[in-house]
Amino acid sequence: MADSALAGTPFAALRATADVEVVEHNGTRLCRVSPRGDDPRAWITENVELVRAAMLDCGAVMIKQVPAEDDSQLGAIAEEIGGRTLDYTERSTPRSKVTGKVYTSTHYPADQSIPQHNESAYSVNWPDNLFFYCALAAETGGETPVADSAAVLAQLPEELVDRFATHGVVYTRAYHDAVGLPWQEVFQTGDRDEVEKYCAENGISTQWSGDMLRTRQLRPALVTHPVTGRTVWFNQAHLFHVNNLPKDVRDSMLSIFSEEDLPRHAYCGDGSPITDEEFDLITQAFDPPLLAEPWETGDVLMIDNILVSHGRRPFTGDRRILVAMTKRSAN
Repeated sequence: MADSALAGTPFAALRATADVEVVEHNGTRLCRVSPRGDDPRAWITENVELVRAAMLDCGAVMIKQVPAEDDSQLGAIAEEIGGRTLDYTERSTPRSKVTGKVYTSTHYPADQSIPQHNESAYSVNWPDNLFFYCALAAETGGETPVADSAAVLAQLPEELVDRFATHGVVYTRAYHDAVGLPWQEVFQTGDRDEVEKYCAENGISTQWSGDMLRTRQLRPALVTHPVTGRTVWFNQAHLFHVNNLPKDVRDSMLSIFSEEDLPRHAYCGDGSPITDEEFDLITQAFDPPLLAEPWETGDVLMIDNILVSHGRRPFTGDRRILVAMTKRSAN
């Protein structure tokens, strides 16, 4: 971004103590910051308000080369910038707790991509912000791409947007022992009564068949950001949908399970199917605004979970990315 475009923005103030560049691609913007001086961690503390403002302006901020004394430092940074850190509840992907409320990124085969998504959009407890720390960059690849959620919305046909804006998205899950995550891991308890209590409090309907649990929840497909006022595409309809699986895996799943017993699936909120054409339009809408900034060991990526989606590209070699999730203060 040209210097003149930075005037009067949080980026102009940040440039007093850091080298700042705003990278843009088809509506997605990422602010890349390299603090000057020998203590990038202290720089973050000294510039909390400016970093927050940059996140709201761009949606994504990458601070370069922040050495970490230990894994807990990410949690401290997350709380300084984003507010209260969250446990990973109502899990949909496997990950491990590292320390406190710092987790590994999703465990997923290195040769595969993780599609773009807004974290936990299927839950009423989704985080406002995500904080990633690159403890070890991959030999090749492994970027965490971001895509502006308003730019994704703009790619979608009006009739599709109207349908999902009106009805929302229904997410269904069936929890099996051998396929997908068991309910004990998803809800972090082996107590059925605790599961029922959580689901009742969070708008999730439940059905038990022996020890197998089915859940169903209706969530919005679009949301309006509480600070910026921007309306964006915010859901995981494409990620939950059975079409998201590779064809051979999908065919195998559908040969084993009835539709209601698929580990994950999604419908339009009125209960009607999401058609193959709609699925393709939704997944393709993320591509034009996709921006993938390379990781270097020590980088911190901060994103507003409403304003931008994120994913993961395939990689080679070892890679270690940590994540913390936060909820902003109501004040």
